[in-house]
This record gives sequence, C-alpha cells and structure tokens, in this order.
Amino acid sequence: MAEKITSREVDYSQWYNDLVLQSGLAEYSPVRGSMVIKPYGWAIWEEMKSILDKRFKETGHVNASFPLLIPKGFLEQEEGHAEGFAKECAVVTHYRLRTDPDKKGKLMVDPESRLEEELIIRPTSETIIWNCYKNWIRSYRDLPILINQWANVMRWEMRTRLFLRTSEFHWQEGHTAHATKEEAIAETEQMLHIYAEFMEQYMAIPVWRGIKTASERFAGAEETYCVEGLMQDGKALQMGTSHFLGQNFAKAFDVTFLNRENKEEYAWATSWGVSTRMMGALIMAHSDDNGLVIPPRLAPLHVVIIPIYRNDEQLDQIRAKVDPLMTELKQLGIICKFDDSDQNKPGWKYAEYELKGVPVRLAMGMRDLENGTVEVARRDTREKMVWEMTGLSDRIRQLLDEIQQQIFRNALAFREDNTHTVNTWDEFREIINSKGGFILAHWDGTAETEEQIKEATKATIRCIPLDAEEEDGVCVFSGKPSKRRVVFAKAY
Repeated sequence: MAEKITSREVDYSQWYNDLVLQSGLAEYSPVRGSMVIKPYGWAIWEEMKSILDKRFKETGHVNASFPLLIPKGFLEQEEGHAEGFAKECAVVTHYRLRTDPDKKGKLMVDPESRLEEELIIRPTSETIIWNCYKNWIRSYRDLPILINQWANVMRWEMRTRLFLRTSEFHWQEGHTAHATKEEAIAETEQMLHIYAEFMEQYMAIPVWRGIKTASERFAGAEETYCVEGLMQDGKALQMGTSHFLGQNFAKAFDVTFLNRENKEEYAWATSWGVSTRMMGALIMAHSDDNGLVIPPRLAPLHVVIIPIYRNDEQLDQIRAKVDPLMTELKQLGIICKFDDSDQNKPGWKYAEYELKGVPVRLAMGMRDLENGTVEVARRDTREKMVWEMTGLSDRIRQLLDEIQQQIFRNALAFREDNTHTVNTWDEFREIINSKGGFILAHWDGTAETEEQIKEATKATIRCIPLDAEEEDGVCVFSGKPSKRRVVFAKAY
C-alpha cells in the first residue's frame, strides 16, 4: 500500500525500489543481479513488446531466434566488441555436474566435462548472428536482411537496480545487413525515430534524439544514435540505442556479396535495441508518492469499477447496471474490471488501484444507482467527478485520451523547466550540482575535455542532438572554439 512507499523528497532511490516492489511489478531473485518480473510488470512489458513488434513488422522486419550461448572465439573476432564486453561476460566452462563423493546429496562440477572452448552467455548477439549471415548472403539480391530478436541477455553487473540495471534483462535486438552504407545509415536513423515516437506517443516521455560521442559508442560501432529521457530526480536515462556498425562485423566474419557490378564487397551492418530498462523510465518519469502513474496506452488495466454495497441484493443491482457499461467499454477497446471481491473494503481497493496506476477508477453505490450517476476518479491528477451514466463509455474513452496527453504535457513541461543553456563553467557547476537536469553547453569535441568534465561533476555528454544547429561559441570547460551545443546531464 502507498503508506509503505518512501517519499521521493526523502529518498528518491528508496522511493523507486519501494514502488517497484509494492506495486507488484517485480521482486528480487535468489540469483544475485537478476530479478523476477511479476505478472503485472510483465503485462506492461508485453504491451510495449506488442506495439514495437507491430511497428518493426510494418517497416519490413521479421523475427528470428539465435542461440543463448556464443563461442568465446566469436566474441574475439571483432576487436572493439571483444574489448567492450569482456568484463561483463558470464562464461560456461563445463557441461555437466556429478554427485560429490565426499558430501552426500551434494553436486559438484565434473572436472572431466570441461569444454574445449568456453561459451559466453550472450551479452548481445552481433557475433553469432553475423556468423549466420556469412552463410545467408551471396549476392546483393539477398539484401537487405532485416531481422529482430526478442530475447534475454546477460551482462554481469556489480551494482544492480530493478529494471534499470540487472545482470539478466529482456530486450529486443535488431540486426540488419545492407548493400550500401547509405542504406545502413538510413536504417539506423529510422529505428531511432521509431523508438522516439514510441516513447513520446505511448510512454508519454519526451526524448532527445542524438548521436553519442566516440567514448560513449557501442563497442564495435562506427556511430551510436540514442534517445535520452529526463527522470523526476533530474537525472538522464538512456532509453534506447541504434548503431551504425559499418563493415566491422562483415569483415570480422567474412560476410561478402557480389554487388550489381558483379564485384565482391563487404556487407554494411546495423544493430538496435530497447530493453526492460524502459519499465524503469516509465516509473521514474511519471509516478508519485501514492504509486504508479501509467499512461493509458500502456496500462494493463484502463478502468476499474468498484461497487459499494451492504448485501448481495445491492451488489446484484449494481452489477446489472455495470454489465452493459463494461460491454460498451470492451467494444471500444478499453480494458476494464469489476472488482466485486469481498476480501477488502472499498477504501483499501481505492488505494491498491491507485498504487498500481490504473488510469480511471469508477465507484458506484446505491445512491449513484438511484441518481443514474457514478463517481469517476482519474489517477494522474487524483481528481474526482460525478458523471451521469448516459454516454459514459464515450466520455471515459475521451478521458483516457486526455490523461495520456496530460501525462506527456506534464513530462514535457518538467523537461523544459529543467533544461538549462549555460555559457560559463561556473554556471555549469552550479546548475549540475544544485538543480540537475539537462544542460546545453558548448564542447570542444575532444575526449580529454569530456573526461575532465565527467571527473569534475559526474556529468556526461548524453548526446549531440540530431537537430543541433551550428552556433559559434567556446567550450564551457576549455574555452576552445565550438560549433554547437551538446546535451550534458548526470545519468543512470
């Protein structure tokens, strides 16, 4: 219940953990660094998956599945990739157990079952997939290959946080092969915009679309594009990435094709992905001290109807009035529930559905029945209204649309209020330490300056905005010439 949730102002980090656990989204696993995503949390993730999967297929992509285990040698074939992921890999060295002869009822690793080559639990699948593409691609007629995989991956993490950073997480990873550099870059940008549109239109989170600096690129990429959102504590969250991989993986795995001029060349590659980290973003961008606030377009349950009654006869009368309404709502694609359970009183139910972020709550008692009205409560503003039953289903549909839009407007206003344009180092330090948020400042383009700013303030360059206009200025730290502003923030 909401009283078990720490206030955001007291401890934002604890508030987040409390909310994930108390709302029934997830819980800690007995395996360190992993989590159990509970049915309510999985329902939201499934909604995200279904929307994105449909969008991917509309743009010509198809789904496939590739192995969980990757030979260590595959990871070594692309140098930047190997170096970038080496410290995060979980390694399988043996293929069986046996009973321990010295400890009754215990198991031990069979020393005779050591693998000739260690296997890596996939941290990402570029290597295993491009090894397959080597056999699939012969001619330009075989291109493009537009494949997506929904999967779980493993990246060993020392400091974990539910949804935001766990050793095992769920995601989708797109892997495409193209005949030209231009096609691959267009694919990379297209997927970035699909992500951004999903985040703004469904998650109700405004995002920056931009390019990562060289030091922040995906291991093995020539360019990494990203979408960055702002959380309520003033920290940024990278919500998705799309990578132009050039010909690096094609060269590593010898993936060549005959082009239209009958000349052999290497294929061009992209990869792109979003993960259950989006669940963390959804929570931190909108929720409050009373619980989750879920945009209706992602809510597993849109409307809950709670009867207020003293006996079975009254409940039957309320149900008779509610049944036609539920039929109308379902016909409009609105997911609704009539909670007539008798384990808890209405007040408890109000708090529970508020905690779970159900966008609209209806309450009906005998007086409402007599007056032909119903009490309507919206989760985002906690406003309560009394509406007539006539035309109620259409009004609820309109209300859900308004809630979706209002949640986005609130998040956009928050981002605008917490985006600061600065020109001096003193301004930069004062704002990043006292206010947080996004800072638009000039940067001289060097990795040295980028690292010095990070060491001094813990702020990083979140992205170079795609729509950044050229603007002569001087670097906020070094004073050297700069042609455009970049986006800085402290980040998760």
